[in-house]
Amino acid sequence: MIIMDKDLINNQNNVDLYLTDTHNCNYLLGSTAQAVFVGSSKTIDQFLYQNLLASGFRRSGNFVYRPHCQNCTACVPIRLPVQQFIPRRAQRRCWQRVIDDLHVICLKPAFYVRQYKLYQRYIDARHDDGSMSNPTPDDYLHFLTTHCCPSMFVEFRYQKQLIAVAVTDVLPNALSAVYTFFDPDFSHYSPGVLAILWQIQEAKQRNLPYLYLGYWIENCQKMRYKNQYRPLEAWDGKNWKFYGPNEPIELLPCIS
Repeated sequence: MIIMDKDLINNQNNVDLYLTDTHNCNYLLGSTAQAVFVGSSKTIDQFLYQNLLASGFRRSGNFVYRPHCQNCTACVPIRLPVQQFIPRRAQRRCWQRVIDDLHVICLKPAFYVRQYKLYQRYIDARHDDGSMSNPTPDDYLHFLTTHCCPSMFVEFRYQKQLIAVAVTDVLPNALSAVYTFFDPDFSHYSPGVLAILWQIQEAKQRNLPYLYLGYWIENCQKMRYKNQYRPLEAWDGKNWKFYGPNEPIELLPCIS
């Protein structure tokens, strides 16, 4: 249903927002969730999507949404001011271990069989019991591609073998890390860390101030890692709050 009171949800972008039905939360076992999403009647270009990102939204394919759970504020939008990024010792070691044999290739969004097969392997290993299991080619493309903004399918090859793909949106003032999938056999190389470190460096080279990382969820192991990249900024529903290298994230985002 449409949310008519735009002041209630702090709708600075003046778009039509709808509220999903209550459904099982994908991140916190035993919890339910809802989200507000931009109505399909509104054409979203890269400038509008950038404004929506700056208001705590994300995309899944062309579906642009933000959590709006009545009894939970666990999902905290995170972005990195990349020029101030200070890598931790473990992150530096992760990069240095592969740098001589790592090749990064940026491709336009399209269906590549090698990437799709890697995605299937990743989903089978990490999400075989959820809604993402057994993805078809259409599922894959609908999830990762968009008309909202330019994107890159960034391949990471170690000694010529494809080990990871980082789907990355390119906005006028930021990169946005949409989704990264990788070969489970190369987990010991921490390909997810490699992808974020590369995206930080790429944003710097493009003179873009931010890398958006999506939602940090303290009590979800799969989403907790994002606060390991510092300093960072966290969205409280109205403003971005800066957190230095050793500051715990204590805010609760407003339901707005």
